[in-house]
Amino acid sequence: MSFESLWADESAIGRSPDTGGYTRGGWSPTEREATHWFLDQCAARNLQVESDGIGNLIAWWGASDGPGVVTGSHLDSVIDGGAFDGPLGVVSALAAVDQLRAEGFEPGVPIGIGAFVEEEGSRFGMPCLGSRVAAGVLSAEKALQLKDRAGVGLEEALDTAGLDPARVGPSPLLRRMGTFVELHVEQGRGLTAPVGVASSIWPHGRFRFTFGGEANHAGTTLMEDRHDPMLTYAMTALAANKQARLAGARATFGRLSVEPNGTNAVPSQVTAWLDARAADTATLESLLAAITKQATERAERDGTTLEVTPESVSPIVDFPAGLRDRLVNVLDGAPVLPTGAGHDAGVFSDAGIPTAMLFVRNPTGISHSPAEYAEMDDCLAGVDALAAVLKDLAK
Repeated sequence: MSFESLWADESAIGRSPDTGGYTRGGWSPTEREATHWFLDQCAARNLQVESDGIGNLIAWWGASDGPGVVTGSHLDSVIDGGAFDGPLGVVSALAAVDQLRAEGFEPGVPIGIGAFVEEEGSRFGMPCLGSRVAAGVLSAEKALQLKDRAGVGLEEALDTAGLDPARVGPSPLLRRMGTFVELHVEQGRGLTAPVGVASSIWPHGRFRFTFGGEANHAGTTLMEDRHDPMLTYAMTALAANKQARLAGARATFGRLSVEPNGTNAVPSQVTAWLDARAADTATLESLLAAITKQATERAERDGTTLEVTPESVSPIVDFPAGLRDRLVNVLDGAPVLPTGAGHDAGVFSDAGIPTAMLFVRNPTGISHSPAEYAEMDDCLAGVDALAAVLKDLAK
C-alpha cells in the first residue's frame, strides 16, 4: 500500500469539518479510532503487536524475539492540531516497512513500529505521558491521579478504552528497543532540505501560575480598591514575552482558567500555564526566574498572590553523536539541527536507549495548528530516508 493511500486513510480520521484540525486526546474516541486503524494495518501485514498497560504499542517485523530497531511516533494531537505532528511518523514507518519488504530485504534484527499514547499531553496535561510511564520516569501512582479538564481520571479513561489500570507501570516494551528512530515533521523553519537529522531537544517545561485575588462587582468596585488577579496575569504574560525575546528563548501562556469566570465580576483566581523552552538549562532556569520575579513584584503592587508550580520539566537531550553521524552518512550528508519541540524520542534517549530523529521539512513553519503542512514530495523523501536508515541499522 502506498504512502499516499495510507496517509489519505489515516488523515481522514477525526478531522473537524469546521476547522480542518484534529482533537485526539489520549484514549478519546478519535484517538482510539486512529489506534484501531493502526492495529488493522499491522494485522494486514502480519506484524506481531505487543502492548503495555497504558496502551503503548509496538508492531514487530521479524522472527527473532531479541532487541530490535524501533521507529514510529504518536497518533494523538493537541487541541485542534495539524495532521502531521505524530501521525506522519507512524504512517511513514508502515510505508518504509512496505518498501523494504518489496525490495526483498530481510532484517537481521526485528524492526518495530511504535505508536505511543498521549505524547502531546493535551488531555491529561502531561507531555509524553505514555513514554514517561513506560520508562519509569512517571510512577503509575502519580499517572493514575491525573484528571482531564472534564474531571475524568486516567484510571477511568483507561478502563473505558478496555485497558487494565492495574497494569500501568514501567513497560516491558522498552527491553526490546535496541535502537529508536523517530521520524517527525519539523515544527519550525529550521530545515530547508527535504529531510534532516536532529542533534538535540531543547530543555523545556510546563509551569502552573496561580494568581489569587478578591472577587468583586465589576460595576461598583473602584479601580483602586480592586485585588484583580487578571491584571497580575496580564502583566506577567507581557513580561514572559519580553524576557523570552531578550534570552533568545521561548515563553508561551497558551492556557487560562478564570474563576468565577463572569463578565461582570472581578476574578477571584486566574490559573495560567506557562510553556518555557531554551537552548540550554541555565537559560531556561534564568528565564523562569526572571518571569517569576516580575510576576511576584506585580502581585505585591496589585494586592494579589502568586504560586508557581512546575508540572513537568524535561532536561536537554543530546542525541548520541555516533548514531546521529551514522544517519547523516546513510543520508548522504543530511543537515543536522536542534529542535525546541519535545518528543517521545527524548524520553527514550534519557532512558538509555540509543535514539535518533529524522525531520521532514515544514515549508511554513506552522505546527500545532490546522495549517500545519508538509509537501507530499518531502513526505515521500522522508519514507525513503527512514527505509534507508532502518535497512542500515537492521542489516
